[in-house]
Amino acid sequence: MSKITTAQWFKGGSPWIWLSAAAVSVSLIMVFGLLLLIALRGLGFFWPADVLEVKYQQSPTEIITLIGEVQSTETVSAARVHDAGGVVPEGAETVTRLLLKVGNRDISGLDFRWINQHDIIEESRPQDMIVLERREWGNFYGYLKSVKVDGKIVANGDEAWPVFLERLDKTIELFDQIKSIHTGEIGSINYDIEELRLAKRRLELDGVTDTVPYSEVEEQRAKLNKEYQLLQKDLDVLYRNIEKDSVMLVAAGGREIELRLSKVVRGFKPNAMGIPTKSLHYLEKLWEFVSDEPREANTEGGIFPAIFGTVMLVIIMSILVTPLGVIAAVYLREYAKQGPTTRLIRIAVNNLAGVPSIVYGVFGLGFFVYFLGGNIDQLFYAEALPAPTYGTPGILWSALTLALLTLPVVIVATEEGLARIPRSIREGSMALGATKAETLWRIVLPMASPALMTGMILAVARAAGEVAPLMLVGVVKLAPSLPLDLNSPFIHLDRKFMHLGFHIYDVGFQSPNVEAARPLVYATALLLVVVIVALNLTAIWVRNHLREKYKALE
Repeated sequence: MSKITTAQWFKGGSPWIWLSAAAVSVSLIMVFGLLLLIALRGLGFFWPADVLEVKYQQSPTEIITLIGEVQSTETVSAARVHDAGGVVPEGAETVTRLLLKVGNRDISGLDFRWINQHDIIEESRPQDMIVLERREWGNFYGYLKSVKVDGKIVANGDEAWPVFLERLDKTIELFDQIKSIHTGEIGSINYDIEELRLAKRRLELDGVTDTVPYSEVEEQRAKLNKEYQLLQKDLDVLYRNIEKDSVMLVAAGGREIELRLSKVVRGFKPNAMGIPTKSLHYLEKLWEFVSDEPREANTEGGIFPAIFGTVMLVIIMSILVTPLGVIAAVYLREYAKQGPTTRLIRIAVNNLAGVPSIVYGVFGLGFFVYFLGGNIDQLFYAEALPAPTYGTPGILWSALTLALLTLPVVIVATEEGLARIPRSIREGSMALGATKAETLWRIVLPMASPALMTGMILAVARAAGEVAPLMLVGVVKLAPSLPLDLNSPFIHLDRKFMHLGFHIYDVGFQSPNVEAARPLVYATALLLVVVIVALNLTAIWVRNHLREKYKALE
């Protein structure tokens, strides 16, 4: 066999194949490396780390006690520590310091604190150290001294912990009942009362003088008010019961504080927990993250409203963009005369794909919200004015804005799919007596549906991660009500919503507690990737199913 020369090797294109393979490999390694980094930084946040109690040399004459979790360590130059007023060991060029999450923000005002490793005099992990996750002011780190009911101590010392857990479970149950009444029955009553107010206003605007309709409205309002008063009495009882229990705690330095159990979400002893117990705690925290509502300026709790808003936005956007994209592609490929005008339209469609997303947001705010929504309010919701109904940002306008944003992708993908359908199939269908419209609807479009789904996959991938336009047309930091609930008409397209992408921006750049929010940024980013992948995998499965179904006709 003759040897292949270098010139022949290059001429055969082998180097470019290897370079392409190397570039793809590097890209995949970078993508999976980034996902792995996000996963480690985000998912590690939910693991119950041990809590340290350290005696710390704050100054040559002062020794203080600190309690907290070690979040990270870093090595800095000795000169940097010296310039900051710290004491540096003689001859040391670098200093190792720890970032300690000390919690107890209501006591010290700081959630995190940097301490130098060499200033730690004593370090321990007491088994009776407790961590309390609170509804406000972050975590509490310290010791449980006693449990009180109606101001009287019912348990002290070692007996306090099981009593605390028992009373906490009852308190959480009462809290859930209160929340259920507020968001369920009272929420529905308030919604119905508002609808009655609007109905009365509508009668006034229509010039109705008959007293019967007004009387019916007042009767229904009186009935709702009675139901509200009954629920309010139940709430008063629940509030009195939930405020009975409290605990006496000892924080770092021996300071004692009293805390109502109604302010506590969860309590545990991380230093006394084994791996199985910590694993169960970890899974519980993960479930809370994906199923609960946020608290403490979105830096704690869950992100379920953001997940729900993201998925619902993408679904509505897909419902809106699909018919628009398909109709436009069918016209350009099947009906429009191929000439300069059609080529100009195609160029315009391709150029729209490169327009910055914020421009679509400005257009959506001006046209959809102010013009279209304002006119809808004037025509159909005059009784609610001056409060806007559709003349304000909401999930409908966000979906329409993203539909315009992703429309070029759907048009191009669908048109390419239509172009791959052999002309003989169209001619054979019409030769058998089918009209052109019937051929398109029953033969061509089903066969082109895999390409349409490809366009949908690309559209979903782009739309689910967009943030800039949504900030103008509907997304908010915290939405009190979901766009979908049990109140008629059940789907409320005028409501504002939360979005995972905006949640990442808000927590990462607008949070007052940056260190506490950083792990949640990673966790939310990972969840956004998971949601996008799940939506895309669903679309890919549908596309592959359609491709197999119509493969025999190709």
